[in-house]
Amino acid sequence: MNAITTKDGVQIFYKDWGSGQPIVFHHGWPLSADDWDAQMLFFLNHGFRVIAFDRRGHGRSSQVAEGHDMDHYAADAAVLVDHLNLREAVHIGHSTGGGVVARYVARHGAGRVAKAVLMSSVTPIMVKTPSNPEGLPIEVFDGLRASLAANRAQFFRDFPAGPFYGFNRPGAKPLEGVIENWWRQGMMGGANAHYDGIKAFSETDQTEDLKSIDVPTLVMHGDDDQIVPYKDAALRAVEFLKHATLKIYPGFPHGMPTTNADVINRDLLAFIRS
Repeated sequence: MNAITTKDGVQIFYKDWGSGQPIVFHHGWPLSADDWDAQMLFFLNHGFRVIAFDRRGHGRSSQVAEGHDMDHYAADAAVLVDHLNLREAVHIGHSTGGGVVARYVARHGAGRVAKAVLMSSVTPIMVKTPSNPEGLPIEVFDGLRASLAANRAQFFRDFPAGPFYGFNRPGAKPLEGVIENWWRQGMMGGANAHYDGIKAFSETDQTEDLKSIDVPTLVMHGDDDQIVPYKDAALRAVEFLKHATLKIYPGFPHGMPTTNADVINRDLLAFIRS
């Protein structure tokens, strides 16, 4: 099993396939590198080197008690990038992974990053605050924590079966394999990492991270995202980015890299090659 060890002793599992320009994929909460299967195969077959890793506490990485925050997530990514000696890499993050990309590029990416992609990303900040009055009330995230603590297994079944992929919309056809794969990935990780991760993805203000990113950045979001509303995420993020390209997808859900992989992969490839 491919794994690196961080300075605080955490083993980080990763996949590293192919050769060519590297693309590093950062997964969303509470999933794993496996959530990028459709993108990994696509870009491998288009001549890229593809890398994806499980964040600490997620998937096959160590289930540790500490460090479930954006600073540690980004630092762990930096250890992996340094270990693999990646240059001119494209970093693509979905949801919480978008926050990890923003912090990694801002704090650790100098001289190593060619482009960045923030997809259905939690940036700049999700929770409602005086400076973010359109954000979601803290009670929304308290509810996620309560559901996780009460019955994580059931919560992790209901979430993908409902709003994550938009399977709760009239006329939608739930895909049982997709729902079960989400559940499988989630249950591989640690309950404490997932619990603490809710604070990380909802309350971390990454405005300054976005302002400091100086590479071309593609911001992708579905306008039917029920998890991270696009108006307070993508539309605000591009206000702070120096070199942003914005793509809003009518009707696409939060989990669009899976449900709409054909469109997403095509647009990612065009951006990387541009």
